Amino acid sequence: MFSRKHAVRSALFILSCVLPLTAFAAPRRMVVASGDCKDAELGSQANAFLGALVSRPEQDVLSAAGFSERLFPQPTKSYEDLQRQLDSAQDHFYESRNGKAAVAIDEALQQINRLPVGDERWKLYVNAQLLHGLNYRAMGRQKESDTAFRSVLRLQPDYQLDPDYFAPSVRQGFDKLRRELNLARKVKLSVKSTLPTSDVYLDGIKMGQTPLTLDVLAGTYDLTLVKGEAISFPRQIQAQGADTPLLVDLAYEGSVSATPFPCLSIPEASAERTLSHAVRLGGTLGVEEVIVVRLERPSSGPKWFAATVLNVEGGQKLREGGFKTQGLDAPAEALSALVDFVTTGRSPSNLVVMNANGRAPWEQAVTSDKSGAQHGGGMDISAPNPLSDGIADSADRPTPALRVASYVLLGTGVAALGGAGVVRFLAQKNVDDLEKRLENGRILSSDQEALRLRNSLVQKSNLLTGLLVGGGAAVATGAVLFLVSPSSADTPPVSVGVATDGEAFSTSLSGTF
Repeated sequence: MFSRKHAVRSALFILSCVLPLTAFAAPRRMVVASGDCKDAELGSQANAFLGALVSRPEQDVLSAAGFSERLFPQPTKSYEDLQRQLDSAQDHFYESRNGKAAVAIDEALQQINRLPVGDERWKLYVNAQLLHGLNYRAMGRQKESDTAFRSVLRLQPDYQLDPDYFAPSVRQGFDKLRRELNLARKVKLSVKSTLPTSDVYLDGIKMGQTPLTLDVLAGTYDLTLVKGEAISFPRQIQAQGADTPLLVDLAYEGSVSATPFPCLSIPEASAERTLSHAVRLGGTLGVEEVIVVRLERPSSGPKWFAATVLNVEGGQKLREGGFKTQGLDAPAEALSALVDFVTTGRSPSNLVVMNANGRAPWEQAVTSDKSGAQHGGGMDISAPNPLSDGIADSADRPTPALRVASYVLLGTGVAALGGAGVVRFLAQKNVDDLEKRLENGRILSSDQEALRLRNSLVQKSNLLTGLLVGGGAAVATGAVLFLVSPSSADTPPVSVGVATDGEAFSTSLSGTF
């Protein structure tokens, strides 16, 4: 039998399953500056913006240190520190503390591989591998010893051991490995770059310039390309098969720097190319949104600190805002407002957002009308409100699509929940009629009217469940879209209607969007 208590419990259970949908995690974000990466003002304000964003406990943001570690891992020790560590490992070797020597050499190699490429790094690398070879040989681990010696010979096959430091037996074994490697099958490694004549480094040693073709032994190598100040992301490559062709987009990778702040520097590039690189960078680092911050310096008017939010998966611009600024330090209140805008889409009063014509205030060309008032791209920038306070906002912009969808879903959800109430009211009438026909709490099989009432209750129960689930889901989804969608100056009128004739019900949703 359908009871009021059962209906209430069912509704509470359904809503308890639906309401958790309103809890959503913030997207994984990263912040990257765009412009002159050596600009102290840009770096200061970008760092302040990132700090204001990271301070929000609900935000999931890639830190500047995390950015650097992922793309340009830096050593924690200097050349001199690493040389002293190798000297200490050599002392362990001569004193037959081979285990300690092996550990010290492995630790040094990890740091050496993070050093900038060039002769100094290669020299340290060679010293470490040769000491490894000697140490493993003393430990009776001939295979590991040969591997260490091969790491030097495969890229510098004419390398000669110093007879003052290496015994004749070691030099003989080294020369034997040299002959074996000369006869071994090679892989044709072809390296090209989007920047011509880029220097190619393998394991830190310069091998030539692009386009470059080398015959190398099969195996794993650390590859880095350099062209002036442009440096590629360090990567490990597998040389295998008969041919291993590689194309490095140094024009993109070289535009990225991690110090003093994550930054994109693209000389004479269009804004579209900068944003394209930012989206690509976000995909490389596995984030969902990239926030590109920059300083806009129009030929006339105020200077702006601007932020553009990009969706990585779709590659589209989500929103853009900024505030007027001067000097190295940005106002804390303005930074906080900008963080609110880029994370929620809500537009505080002291924040500029994109105009209805798709151009930001710092992009407007200033013109004059007959009255002498100055205008820019359809926005009256001579008006005291709001630019007299360093504020600008969009004019007559349409309601964003997400906000419209939230209104529709909220209205539909309310209508469905209202319909559920109507169904519950109609079901109660069937319950009352059915109770009058029960015999000792049971329905007689010969009582057709009682059977009809029971079937009607079952149908209404199923309909009630559907309305509660659908309505709750629509309300929850609408609430989520409302929270994440940009705000609109004018809320579109939406009306919801629920009607019944005692046997059936209908709902309606109307409005202007």
